[in-house]
Amino acid sequence: MQPHLIIRVHADLRLGLGHVARGLAVEQAWRALGGRATLAVSGDDRARRVGSGRHPFTDAPLPCEVLDLGAASTAPLPKDLVAKSKVVLLDLWDLDHAQVEALKPLKIAVMEDDGDTHESADLLFQPFLEGVDFPDHPMRTVNGRKVRPFEGQHGNCRVLRGSRFAVVGGLALERRPKRQPLQPLAVHRLLVTFGGSDGAGLAQRSFKALEQLVLEDRWRGTCTILAPAGIQAKPFPGCSIHPSLSNLTEQLLGYDALWCSAGVTLTEALCLGIPVAAWGQNERQHRILADLAQASACFDLGIGPEVGLEITTKALEQWLGPEGQDSRNEQSRDGRFLVDGLGASRIAQELLALSGGA
Repeated sequence: MQPHLIIRVHADLRLGLGHVARGLAVEQAWRALGGRATLAVSGDDRARRVGSGRHPFTDAPLPCEVLDLGAASTAPLPKDLVAKSKVVLLDLWDLDHAQVEALKPLKIAVMEDDGDTHESADLLFQPFLEGVDFPDHPMRTVNGRKVRPFEGQHGNCRVLRGSRFAVVGGLALERRPKRQPLQPLAVHRLLVTFGGSDGAGLAQRSFKALEQLVLEDRWRGTCTILAPAGIQAKPFPGCSIHPSLSNLTEQLLGYDALWCSAGVTLTEALCLGIPVAAWGQNERQHRILADLAQASACFDLGIGPEVGLEITTKALEQWLGPEGQDSRNEQSRDGRFLVDGLGASRIAQELLALSGGA
């Protein structure tokens, strides 16, 4: 009998579709292990589209069963779905103890949590919130079991930490360069995107910073800005503005560098070896970016809604130009080291073991 997994995700103006994309990547890896999954989605209009069984980016039919739970992130799972499953993966950003307790006796895994809610669960995947790089050795023995440095324990919950559990889609792994890409002397083509909703309004702020650089002849490249809500100004020379790009992952390698926030596009860029400058949308994202920057995987520009544009502009001028070439080469190399593209497979294997299937 095929082991059945429930993947519980949410999509709204704040979160965009990143959690849905991550859930679909895990579903693909779970299916490769012989399992069957149901994607249970809640949220706004974009969740309705996913809930109807259509892929959020390509509009193709989804390869798994999908359940639309309505608008609320706290919407319960149907009892008949819970009854046929052994394990559930909760990827909701915000989670409370009641949601976890309501799913027992299912085995419960949580994707990212910076509170203590996960302590009511069985397994926590923590790709970024407790650091990004943990060695494989030395191992220690705990209760008769060998434990590696990236593994910890919070209450009764086993915790798997670090970027080895960062999820990218199969296409990013397929397009991952076989050799280390060398960065140009200066960035000629820059892609700017802060998610499918840009709830923090960062596209407009990034436009102002780049406009100043170009009009003052401090940078001579071109940029593509993805602005779902549009830009309240005419494009400056070399700037093109679009609400979105279809098949974004396929197009990433056509750019020299990326300016984004801490979402799925950042993770895919790291996997592909594309240098990244990043704005956090909030304090939680900024903590993630600070750890990545400390590991030389990205250029941390601070909390986007709060940092002064003059500070950002000066930092970008150096990073985009010849002075930034060494930094961009380091970020390309170290980002690929941290995110190897196999995170979804590792998560699926851990979920299978949790369900008792391996």
